[in-house]
This record gives sequence, C-alpha cells and structure tokens, in this order.
Amino acid sequence: MADNKVMKYRKLGRTGFLVSEVGFGGWGIGGALWKGGQDAESIAAVRRAIELGINFIDTALVYGDGHGERQVAEALRDAGQKIYVATKVPPKNLEWPARPGTRIEEVFPYDHIVSSTEQSLRNLRVDGLDLQQLHVWNPEWAGSAEWRRAFEDLKRSGKVRAAGVSVNDHQPDSAIEVLRSGLIDTVQVIYNIFDQSAERGLFRVAQEHNIGVIARSPLDEGGLTARITPDTEFYAGDFRGRYFAGERKRQVAGRVAALRRDLGISEDALPEAALRFCLSHPAVSTVIPGMRSRRNAEANAAVPELGPLPEAMLEVVKHHAWERNFYA
Repeated sequence: MADNKVMKYRKLGRTGFLVSEVGFGGWGIGGALWKGGQDAESIAAVRRAIELGINFIDTALVYGDGHGERQVAEALRDAGQKIYVATKVPPKNLEWPARPGTRIEEVFPYDHIVSSTEQSLRNLRVDGLDLQQLHVWNPEWAGSAEWRRAFEDLKRSGKVRAAGVSVNDHQPDSAIEVLRSGLIDTVQVIYNIFDQSAERGLFRVAQEHNIGVIARSPLDEGGLTARITPDTEFYAGDFRGRYFAGERKRQVAGRVAALRRDLGISEDALPEAALRFCLSHPAVSTVIPGMRSRRNAEANAAVPELGPLPEAMLEVVKHHAWERNFYA
C-alpha cells in the first residue's frame, strides 16, 4: 500500500488528470548527461517515489536515447496504480534551444512526431501516452499545420491523451501565443527562485486558458540545493560541468549564501524551500525535481505536506530573482 499521507494533488489544467504536487523529473536517470547514477538505484528511486504518492513522471525520448523511458517502464512494471507518464518528442535537428528562423519541417515534421511517439510507446511498454510534449518551442510555429495535425491524429488514435510544449530555456513568453490558441493542454517551463520570469505573463495566460503548468528545474540543476561550492567537481561528461563552468560555481555559492541568510534557513532546508516556492503559485500544477536515489524521493515527496512558503518568505524570495542563462 502506498504511503501517500503527505502527498497532495492538483489538476493538470484541462486534462483533468489529478497529479501529485511533486512529480518525478526523469532527466537525471537517463544516463547520458548526468553521470554517476546507477540503473538499479534509479529504478528504486522511481518505485520509492510511487510508494510515497508521486503519480506523475516526466521523461523524454532523448534521455539516454530511450534509456530513461525504458527505466521508467521497468520501475512501473508492478506499480499497481495509475501513474501519469509524460514524455517528449526530440527536435529532429537535435538543436536545443529552437533557433529563430528555423522552419518547423526541420524540427517537428508530422512523420517525426508520429514515429517518435511510437518509439516512446515501445520504450515505455504502453499503448497510449498520458502526455506527449514537443521538447523545444519556437513561437513562429504556432500557426503551423505540421505539429497540430500530428497531435490531432495521435489523440484520435488513442496513442496520446494530452499534448503540450516544453518552452525554451528562460523564454516563458515565447509560449503565450500557443497557450491562447487552444491547441495544447500543458506547458513545461523553467521556474525557480532564481528564474521567476514565468510569473510575469505565462502563468496568467495559463490560468486564463486552464493550461496545466509543469515547473521544471526547480532546484536550478543543483544550484538551489546549497551543495554547489567553488570547489565542486563533477564526473567527466556530466552536463553540470558545463552548466556551472568557470566562475559560475562561485557566483551560485554567493547567491545561495545571501538567500539563506535573508531567509534565515540552514543549507539542508534550502531544497525544501525551493520546492515550496514553486508550489506557492496557484498556476503551477506540479513541480518536477530530479531524483536519482530513494533518499531524494523521500525528501521531495515530503514537501507538499508543508504547504506553500509563508508570505513573509515569499516577499524575501522576490528580491533574489537572478536573470541569466547558464544553458547558453
């Protein structure tokens, strides 16, 4: 029996899916860009998350070239309960983020969306996806028939229940037009203490149109765990080695120290506060931190019971927004 006493649930917009406030972010268990994890430990983390009431998992076909999806499938083999699984269609040209001026035929042609979805179905060992998303987005594509027809046909066939887009890094307003179009059900966007930009426009439009919001990178790829110091070293080939390159580790450590000081919290309390910040905004349906161990799953699943951050702490956090792009 799942121990879900502390978990809380919200509707994922107009999909009607009742999803856990904390979902499982699956990028870290794909094994390609995040190093040091073990498959057995990753599968155990997914299963522990489910035991604790987490019922939403976000993955992508590109995570380990399908390895992440296959791990999710293995973890769900004996789940015994409804788990909502979201995945993503990679851009055909394999370019992140989507570049202005790039034709959608180079990125998301109809056949590519369909074939990627069918591969994800095989990897996940399911007949239909709860949510399929485009892994990058360019507002120039909003009126294109390619992706719209693909999603319509996939929904009609039962292979996809809901459709969404994952917004380019630090570009939340680029999705506003497609949110207003009525063509998508969800939007996935970076939202954390450092990047609060989604609040300025995207969240309001999402609420107006009942679009589910999936908040990604809530811990800023580890920056908001208080574990990044100027001396932190990463495994060779680990994505975070690039993300925190040069003076960035020192910059992050300084920003985190100031944040903790102003909030009056310990290092151990920062990840919890970061997740509670995301859940404090009513537009957010679920927040998807990465989890690569049972310990991570247990800590993250306990957060909803604590509720949103108090107003006084939210006021402090507003002053710690930090606009920059470490992905570039």
